[in-house]
Amino acid sequence: MFNQLKVKLMNAIQTIYRAKYLTLIAIALTLQSCFVAKDYVQPEMEETENLYRTDNLPQDSLSMAAVSWKEMFLDSYLSSYIEEGLQNNLDIRVAIQQIVAAEAYMKQGKAGYLPTLSTTAQATHQELSKNSQFGGFFSSIDQYELSGSLSWEADIWGKIRSNKRAGEASFLQTVAAHKAVKTELIAAIASNYFKLLALDEQLRITKSTIRTRDSSVITIKALKEAGDVTQVAVDQYIAQYNNAKALQLDIEYEIFRTENSLNLLLGRPGRLVERSELTQQEINADISIGVPTALLRNRPDVIASEYGLINAFELTNVARSNFYPSLTITGSGGFQSLDIEKILNANSLFATVVGGLTQPIFNQRSIRTQHEVAKAQQEQAFIEFRKTLLTAGNEVSNALYAYKTESEKFKFRKKEVESLRQAESDSEVLLKNGYANYLDLLTARESALNAELNVIDNKLQQLLTIVDLYEALGGGWR
Repeated sequence: MFNQLKVKLMNAIQTIYRAKYLTLIAIALTLQSCFVAKDYVQPEMEETENLYRTDNLPQDSLSMAAVSWKEMFLDSYLSSYIEEGLQNNLDIRVAIQQIVAAEAYMKQGKAGYLPTLSTTAQATHQELSKNSQFGGFFSSIDQYELSGSLSWEADIWGKIRSNKRAGEASFLQTVAAHKAVKTELIAAIASNYFKLLALDEQLRITKSTIRTRDSSVITIKALKEAGDVTQVAVDQYIAQYNNAKALQLDIEYEIFRTENSLNLLLGRPGRLVERSELTQQEINADISIGVPTALLRNRPDVIASEYGLINAFELTNVARSNFYPSLTITGSGGFQSLDIEKILNANSLFATVVGGLTQPIFNQRSIRTQHEVAKAQQEQAFIEFRKTLLTAGNEVSNALYAYKTESEKFKFRKKEVESLRQAESDSEVLLKNGYANYLDLLTARESALNAELNVIDNKLQQLLTIVDLYEALGGGWR
């Protein structure tokens, strides 16, 4: 009879608890209709229509950014340096660690749906005052407890889901940032390598010029002894020779410094950099830029900026959900006894289950402040996204125009060199035969040298503008 009453009582208590929980859930679902976390939608960017500032806007979505750097750069030395840089560059390694940290936060966000569980082992000794309620009966009390507690929050407003999405966006932002570092690194390695080749070519021409000017000094001295020129002419020839020697030292220093810069990009101490020649350079580049919207999926810094916007958007959802009540169910249970020898006895068992809705009312304006800050940060992220896209378009536009300019300029530079070298040769013949002034030859030689150095620089700029365009379009990370 007593057992039957006990069973009925327990069933009644369970029924009451079920009714209470169902009521709480029903209230929560009713309130949920007032607020649902919004889904992110990529904003329309009107800026993409005229992003490249060109009348010949491409209709084909294909872009040279889709070409792997292994197919883009055909020089074997350069390819090996890019491979080494991607393995050892310090900025790349820092970016990888940032990905690891972001991944840990992302995993934490995914675990937000799970309950929290903790265990407690506790021993309490209490000395009682003789004038207290129980002091007349006990002088002290010992109590032992082995228990566990569990808490779970229902995601009725999408707060946990938004937190999870924010963590995922933050992780993907670091992945995109890592790709951006790769793109910048590849462009920097290629640029420094091409610069070295151009400096080698300039050094070769300068050394050849020095040999020619050395023999010219001998010739002008002979002309002076013959009475055809004065000492002034000899001095100016010697000055021109020494000017070329000084130029050689400047170029050699620039080579040394550029080698150190390249070694730093490769994450290694300074050393001699093996390389080919400028005349052997070939870049497998079909200059196709694709439609402007392709930057949204090709350029890593634009991708990272949008993920930053997504992260801010989801955090705004979280801040908004804090205005609404939270449904939390907690439970605890275990063993509790005054006698440690009876701690695992069935009579020492206890359990507590609590479910409730918590609605913030007055909290010193902290929730409203968090929401206002989140909205401001979301707007800031949107502005940064627009700025990044505009910057990307500006860089593509500049690189494209520079490539066209340098390509057209090359044919004029070559004609300039041919004319000046012919003028130099003619002036030398005329001087030896007494039909020209030595100043004409000096001027022709100086102009011819500068023109040859300009041709090399023009060839370098052609290579660099292709690299710049490749980087601006978001190439290199694939």
